[in-house]
Amino acid sequence: MSGGTSRGAEGARGEEARARAVAAAVVDPELPMITLDELGVLREVRVEDGRVEVSITPTYTGCPALDAMRDDLRARLTGAGFADVRVRTVLDPPWTTDWISESGRRSLAEAGVSPPGPAPRRPAGPVPLTLGPVRRIRCPHCGSADTTELSRFAATACKSLHRCNGCREPFEHVKEI
Repeated sequence: MSGGTSRGAEGARGEEARARAVAAAVVDPELPMITLDELGVLREVRVEDGRVEVSITPTYTGCPALDAMRDDLRARLTGAGFADVRVRTVLDPPWTTDWISESGRRSLAEAGVSPPGPAPRRPAGPVPLTLGPVRRIRCPHCGSADTTELSRFAATACKSLHRCNGCREPFEHVKEI
């Protein structure tokens, strides 16, 4: 391999790393305390022949924030000097709350949003109906498990609204998916 080829490959890797860093810093439009990378929505960033291709997986198929995510990624990357940006939506495998990073979970809790627990494990095929004790959601303000669900849906379909019976503060919880 010649020295020029090596420098060219290093330059391409450097551009890909730079594009990844820019994309990774874009915040979620519905949860602005967490980046798309921390949320696990940012799947891949590639640079090939001057084109940046970003792959994202929405938190669910009908996510209304998907267009805003695409627009924000394009705007940040073009603002960083990448002229040709394509954002692809990847639905397989489907996103799961298990993809939220530990730093993302901390950011949610610090902002007063209860992070999800482990996602339920389900076999392929029909989803079985299971009845059992309701999981108590811990208050992100005081840590109490003495909380009440006020609404199955909060500001977005992926969150529920709760109130702590200890400190009496309302809070949202990111649902396990």
